[in-house]
Parts: sequence; structure tokens; C-alpha cells
Amino acid sequence: MAGLDWKRAIWMASFIALALAHEHHDEVTEEEASAPIDAILWMHMALQAAVWGVLFPVGMVLGLARSKWHVPLQATGFLLTFGGYILGHSHKGRQFPHGAHGAFASILFVPIFTQLVVGIYLKLHIHEKSIRPFFVKIHSLVGKSYPILAWVQMLFGAVALRGYCRGGHLGQCLAHYIMGSGFIAYAIIMAIIFLVGETWVRRSGRSPEFWDSCVITAWGVVNTFTEHRGSAWSVKDMQHTILGVLWWTGGILGIFLSRNNQRSIVPSVTIILTGWAMSSHAQALEISTMVHAMFGKTLMLAGLARLLEVVYFYPKYTPLVQSPQAEAMADDNASDHTLAEGRGIQTKDTKSTKEAAGTAFRHLPPFLLVASGLLFMSSTDEELRYIHGKGMDHVTYVLIMFSMAFLIYAFIVSLIHLYSASGRNATSSTASPTDVAEYEMTASGSRTPKWYARVPNAESGGAATLSGAQSEPLHVVGEDDDDDMDETVVTRR
Repeated sequence: MAGLDWKRAIWMASFIALALAHEHHDEVTEEEASAPIDAILWMHMALQAAVWGVLFPVGMVLGLARSKWHVPLQATGFLLTFGGYILGHSHKGRQFPHGAHGAFASILFVPIFTQLVVGIYLKLHIHEKSIRPFFVKIHSLVGKSYPILAWVQMLFGAVALRGYCRGGHLGQCLAHYIMGSGFIAYAIIMAIIFLVGETWVRRSGRSPEFWDSCVITAWGVVNTFTEHRGSAWSVKDMQHTILGVLWWTGGILGIFLSRNNQRSIVPSVTIILTGWAMSSHAQALEISTMVHAMFGKTLMLAGLARLLEVVYFYPKYTPLVQSPQAEAMADDNASDHTLAEGRGIQTKDTKSTKEAAGTAFRHLPPFLLVASGLLFMSSTDEELRYIHGKGMDHVTYVLIMFSMAFLIYAFIVSLIHLYSASGRNATSSTASPTDVAEYEMTASGSRTPKWYARVPNAESGGAATLSGAQSEPLHVVGEDDDDDMDETVVTRR
């Protein structure tokens, strides 16, 4: 089997050598740059978007869940990636100058071959007690970086296709794409915490707003000293710089107020103020002014939704306590942020109105952050001048971005659901169809919801006996992924 894998790797390398022989263009003529896009290039874009945008993220999630389909899916992704690379260097028609997309494509072979070689090594199951645990960590780290690498490369591809971000436009592109991507990453982390990450947050002893405030502070410091260039201060320079000051000052206050596991509204207020500032940005085109205004309003709504989540729906994360039985049970039962039916078994009919509202409301803040990120990324001068030249108004453009936000957020929550329903987290064969269908639903009968069950204390002997069911292992988000180390076990009733 190992010999077959190495032969396959050599076969791939031969195709890569063929692709590397493709000529790169330092300069292209206007005729070459405006030529039609041929079918081969369209195939390249569709294939690589499917592999890096869908296949690899799904494979990563299956790997986290220890699914048997992880290796076949990733191996297929590797093969298709090499095919897409060859297509990208074989097209005719429109030509492109050498840029970030082509350079980063070559850099991506480092993580690709790292995963390939380390994956084959791990399949050999040798050196179990010596160096294998180290390579397990390397494999996990590189694999988790794939969605970020894919996002960056797809952005580079879109920029190369349109010829954007060259010359004096580079600074604006960096600002819009980095900050917009940051909002989307923030949304993904928030969705993970809301849906499957509560136990990790409680174990850390830090509220989500503590980590929010740390990131806001660090980003504010960077933004304060990087937005102004030259000697003269423009209006935009002053606005962007003071936003950096707003973030690190608000972040410091948020860190202080979030100490000792306390919830804080400061990150929400910071987001609201940022949205207000962005909505008032002066722009050269009317469509640009309207799109920026909608971005600011969406961001303000996201901050307001997060504020309502903190104040009304889930007011407190109580940390897990490793203490004598009575104290631990008291802390766990007293958790105001326990998302499951914490005080005895409840059914759908007895679920509190507050919990029911929170179950639906928790998706609003991350979705609005995804929409905000897309709107900001799509509001550069070059993009909006192109849209304006095509005769499209701001209403159509904004609705296109919101439609994309729906698709992206649907993919995010689908991946989270896939994690909860595959591999070692798969629902047992005795579960009812209702339990398998959706981890957010309240289970029928005496079962508690799959992901929002209160974490029992190991010392309490009656946790499992209440329902008469035996305990079964459940992976907790945030654990070490080393399969040679002991896993944290959470008892599910």
C-alpha cells in the first residue's frame, strides 16, 4: 500500500513538472489582457473553487471528527488540485501578468506535499511512542490552515481575473479584503462557539468577549500605525487612524470588564460605532456611497444583535469546576448560560420561551457579520466603478452580496452540522430520526439535545443513571487532536 502511494506521488510530480514549464508573462499587451476567457480557464476556476472551497473544508471537518471518509476525500482533492494546476497553465485566450495568484499557487505546494507525505507516514503507524505524536500535530495544524489558504488564493484569483489592485489601488484592496475577511472569520468563530463550542468556552474560564476584546485591541494597535502614509493627513487617513484608536481603547476596557468570566457589551458597542463610522465615509461615486452606507448599517445591526445576545439570551458562561461533588453540581446547575435543559429533563413542550428564542436568534449575529464582510470586500473603487459602468444600481449589487452571504453562512453551519453528525460524533444507531436530522432540535422523549446538554460532573454517579443509558464518548471542541493522547470524555445522557 505504501509503495502504491509513493508511485502515485511520483506520477503527480511528473505532471507538476510539465505544468511548471508553462511560460509566465511579466508583461501582457492590451489585446492579450482583454481577450476572451477560454473554456480551459473556466474549467480551471470551477475545479479549483470546488476543490479548495468545498472539498478540502469538508475533508478537514471529517478529519476533526475522525471519519473514515477523511483520507479518501483529501486524496481526491490532491489529485484534482494537480489537475486544476495544469489547466491553469494550459489555457489560451486571455493572458495575465505574473502576480500574487500565480506565486501563491507555487507556495501552496508546500502544505500540499507536507500533508501528502505526513499523511502517508501516519498511515504506516510506525514510531507510535516517539516521533509519531509530533507529526500528528503537524498534520492537524497544516490541515486546519487549508480553509485560510484557500480563501486567500481564491481572492488572489478574483483579483487577477479582473486586473484589480495594481499601482495605487493596492492599499485600498488590502484594507478592504483583510478587514472584510476578518469579519467573516469572526462570524465563523462565533457560529462555532454558539453551536458546538460552549463547553470549550466554559473550560477556558474566559467569556467570548474576553477573546473578542483581545483581538480588537491587537487589531486597533496595528490599524493606528499603518493607515497613514506620507506627511499630509487626508480625511480618510484621520478616520481610519481614529478607528484604530477606538478599537484598542475599547478593547482594553473590554478585557478589563470581561475578566473573571464576565460577559461584556464593549465589543458589541465597538462594532456598532465602527459601522456608524463606515456608513458615513465620503465616496467619489453615488453607488459607492450607498454600498458603504449599507455595509455600515449591516455592521451596526450585527453589533446590536450581539449586544442583545449578551444581555438577554445567554447572559453568563459558568466555567467548569473541578471541585468536590456538591460545589461542582451547584455551579453547573446554576449556570445562566447552560444552553440545554439544565434543571431536569425537559421536552419540546416544556422548553422555556427564552431558550426557544435564543435557539433561533443565535444565528443572526454571525450571519450579519458574514454579510458585512462581503459588502466591505466588494466596495473598493475599482469594483464599484466596474459595476457602475455596467449600469447596475446599488440595490441589485447589495442584494447579490446578501445572496452570497446566505450561501456562505449555509455552508458554515452545514460544516458544523457535519462535524456533529460524522465520525466519532455520529449519533448512535439507537437514536430516533428526529435526533439525527438536526442537532439544534429538541429531542423527543427523555433525551436531551445532542449539543446543548449540560456537562455532567464526573464525580456525580447519578448523571447516567437518570436516563438508564450508558455513557458514550463525545469529542469536545478545542481538544488536542493527537489520537495517541488521552481524550477528554464528556458524558452524554
